[in-house]
Amino acid sequence: MTQHTKEEVLLQATDVQLTFDRSILRDINFCIRNITRPGVLQGQVVTLIGRSGIGKTQLFKILSGLQSPTSGQVTINNNKPVKAGDMGVIFQNYYLFEWRTVHQSLMLAAKKNKALFGREKQTIEQYAEQFQLTGHLNLYPQQLSGGQRQRVSIMQQLLKGSNFILLDEPFSGLDVCMLDKAVEMLLQVSLSDELKTLIIVSHDIENSVAISDTVYILGNEPGKEGATIKKEIDLIERDLAWQKHIKQERRFMETIEEIKACL
Repeated sequence: MTQHTKEEVLLQATDVQLTFDRSILRDINFCIRNITRPGVLQGQVVTLIGRSGIGKTQLFKILSGLQSPTSGQVTINNNKPVKAGDMGVIFQNYYLFEWRTVHQSLMLAAKKNKALFGREKQTIEQYAEQFQLTGHLNLYPQQLSGGQRQRVSIMQQLLKGSNFILLDEPFSGLDVCMLDKAVEMLLQVSLSDELKTLIIVSHDIENSVAISDTVYILGNEPGKEGATIKKEIDLIERDLAWQKHIKQERRFMETIEEIKACL
């Protein structure tokens, strides 16, 4: 197992319940801790997996502060209740301002980050080079491919400076070549800062698990209404985290099958 320590709590979900005309979510409890590794800026990558219609989208919104639970709470940064705007949120459709160029949208995001004051243009250029978008800054969103729109969306959230980034189906609609680039890009983001925390909601189990340190499986239990966290899988303890070619390992595929059996 790779040498590491889990330190302070970065995000805590405590007894989260969501009820409309019936129970949607119940007894959601988990925490994400700051992972440190000697000589490495190690962020956190958590994957939330569940069947369609199980309540992943509602939990995604609660974690981001865009929806309030019926009871319970989600807290971040020393027990502060999460609110809208605390987290970078990247939806599946990669929403961008269609009437602004890529550079204009990125500048708008950078201006919201006080830590970048006076360095907005320079930082945008650095990110554009890193994400292979230097030649696209003066284009409009409709002139971009799906993969390019995704990269711009991620850049927006990085420029805003949030330590938490929630991604809804980040691998959906990408071709095989772009899938590998998207996986590599998210790895780069997670390694950009020790407190950077990515929370992925996805049906693409293999790609999500391959870059994660922890997996939470959301599902129903017999005789109980509403979905809960059925299982937590610590990929670090299984020595399946932070390995570039982990998909080729038999024990990785065994874990994928274990996850599928829980769904």
